[in-house]
Amino acid sequence: QVQLVESGGGLVQAGGSLRLSCAASRTIFRLDVMGWYRQAPGKQRELVATITSGGSPNYADSVKGRFTISRDNAKNTVYLQMNSLKPEDTAIYYCNMRNSWGAYEYWGQGTQVTVSS
Repeated sequence: QVQLVESGGGLVQAGGSLRLSCAASRTIFRLDVMGWYRQAPGKQRELVATITSGGSPNYADSVKGRFTISRDNAKNTVYLQMNSLKPEDTAIYYCNMRNSWGAYEYWGQGTQVTVSS
């Protein structure tokens, strides 16, 4: 079992920035795709961004140009830099680790991000 621990959430005004971190309890393997998802009240969980071991990112259209995902394999940590935050970005943000072959998938406990208008 892998533990994913998120941190960095909080309350910020619209237009502000936050950086989320996700620390994994073991080495992030080459075939691990790391990602961030979010779930707003009354809505389904949705993809925010993913990144492969080679560093190739993928973003939801709603966050392109504002959010940046990165990973530091030496620290077993994935980051999500969120700039120009909007009230609609308010959600619980979850870290995800997924094996490329579908062998396993793990979720963090989530961290709350609240953007005030």
